[in-house]
Amino acid sequence: MTAFTIPGFDLDAFVAATLAEDLGVGLPGGGHDVTSESVIAPHARFSGVMDARHAITVAGLPIAAAFFRKLDPAMEVDILAAEGERVGPGSDLMRLTGNARAMLTAERSALNTVQHLSGIATMTRQYVDAIGQAGAVLLDTRKTIPGLRHLEKYATRMGGAQNHRMGLWDAAMIKDNHVLVAGGVGEAVRRAKEAGVTRIICEVDRIDQIEPALAAGANHLLLDNMGPDMLREAVALVAGRVPCEASGGVNLDTIGAIATTGVTYVSVGRLTQSAPAADIGLDFTPL
Repeated sequence: MTAFTIPGFDLDAFVAATLAEDLGVGLPGGGHDVTSESVIAPHARFSGVMDARHAITVAGLPIAAAFFRKLDPAMEVDILAAEGERVGPGSDLMRLTGNARAMLTAERSALNTVQHLSGIATMTRQYVDAIGQAGAVLLDTRKTIPGLRHLEKYATRMGGAQNHRMGLWDAAMIKDNHVLVAGGVGEAVRRAKEAGVTRIICEVDRIDQIEPALAAGANHLLLDNMGPDMLREAVALVAGRVPCEASGGVNLDTIGAIATTGVTYVSVGRLTQSAPAADIGLDFTPL
């Protein structure tokens, strides 16, 4: 369908499943767009323009294009903005020419996707801008909508963040409940180390947990819900031995001060959990 790829994401399957959901495939009376089929002539053609109604950072246009091409393989699609590009209000993002029914049937699925992903990218860029020149790197989290993780984490990359863990498989993340069961920070890290885990992230919320975690083999510390003064103390104690990540209580008002404490990373769950949809429209003209 398209050369656009995201590791771990099946674009063709996503497009097919999303359209099937909207069309009611498999449901009584489902499997078609009753409005377009009853109102629009089969061979009618439209041109269309997708545009940004406010300033956004773009993400998801190739995915939106795939919806239209799925229903009309001959659809002419011109993508006018690059992924990750900042555009102003009124900027044209995509031009389309093709079968009118196909365009109308694919419209909502395409818009939902690009609005959601561009909303994430736009919020992410705001956080990157708020960090400024402090030197810390913005990370996302696993607080994603089930089934959309690869897409949402792609959108944070388009906004200028780096991805944290993609899932439960690519790093150990030892948090308070793991520590509670294991009997301590050091013991929890030791068990992960003995199991052969090479990437061990350990959450600490007290200064006295840092040395036991490092001694046991943690190679990344998540400094949880620490204010700027405690973060500076923690960073000084770690003294560059492992990367330090600030997490918890981070918003646009606080991230600037947090980023200046010397931490390597700042992670923000709201990038994927709470980003509002971007205001993007699609207007059609009969041909």
